[in-house]
Amino acid sequence: MALVGRVARAHGNRGQIIVNLETDFPETRFRPGAELFTMRAGAITAVAVTTVRFQNGRPVVGLAGIDTIESAEALAGLELRIPAEQLAALPSGAFYAHDLVGCRVETAAGLLVGVVDAVEGTVGANRLVVRAPAGEILIPLAATICTTIDVNAKRIVIDPPEGLLDLNA
Repeated sequence: MALVGRVARAHGNRGQIIVNLETDFPETRFRPGAELFTMRAGAITAVAVTTVRFQNGRPVVGLAGIDTIESAEALAGLELRIPAEQLAALPSGAFYAHDLVGCRVETAAGLLVGVVDAVEGTVGANRLVVRAPAGEILIPLAATICTTIDVNAKRIVIDPPEGLLDLNA
């Protein structure tokens, strides 16, 4: 299942929630009738979007069966997901963040830098959070630095600018 958002908090007294986006396609993912999935206590639950409006770039969403502020507050922090097969095809050179997590990061000379733990940032300003022996390293997700990305082989080759890998030494 692919992450598309996280419930930030309840909004109003009718059970609506504010969602922090984890998708580049919010109008598709958060439209009336869309089906999302949550997981609590190991159980996956389908929820249907009933209403949506955007406020300050974030969706304010109504979900079927959630109609009080108390029931909406109980959702805070939950991840909203969709089946991976529902993801849109991306153009060449574009990647979903979840595809990059777990990739080995190495230099062109074959030096292992670490493993991608997360992808942070926004469109055009993303960075890889790499778990390295000396600690966390943030590597800009830029074509000039990340010269090869092979999600099938779970491998990213970087050409880091001088000093980037020494920041945590």
